Amino acid sequence: MNKGMIRFLKYSSVGVSTFLFDLFLLYFFIDFLKIYYVYATATAFGIAVSINYVLSRRFVFHGTLRSAHAGYGIFILIALVGLGAVTGLMVFFVEVLHMNYFPSRIIIAGMVGMWNYLMNLYVNFKVAGK
Repeated sequence: MNKGMIRFLKYSSVGVSTFLFDLFLLYFFIDFLKIYYVYATATAFGIAVSINYVLSRRFVFHGTLRSAHAGYGIFILIALVGLGAVTGLMVFFVEVLHMNYFPSRIIIAGMVGMWNYLMNLYVNFKVAGK
């Protein structure tokens, strides 16, 4: 298996793990703490994406020359675009399509997750081809 495929599988493992944590937080915030779903989505996403950065840097993109602080800053900028997409799509799925928040978030994760991977691979960590 080539390095690119191994990196993608590692990223997917980290992404699925942190996404499951994101879903747990989302459920907890909405169903137990009764936080409005848009705020709950943003908060859960922010926490999970920070954990994702630490794990991605350690296990997926460990060949980067970018410092941890600079990498986290760029990671957060990429994540903020992702957050905009996630929350906007959540409002669309829940308010317009009248879907439940939980399956909506799962569908949206697949859409936004691939964009995040490609942006981090080519822009942030710059390890594509290494």
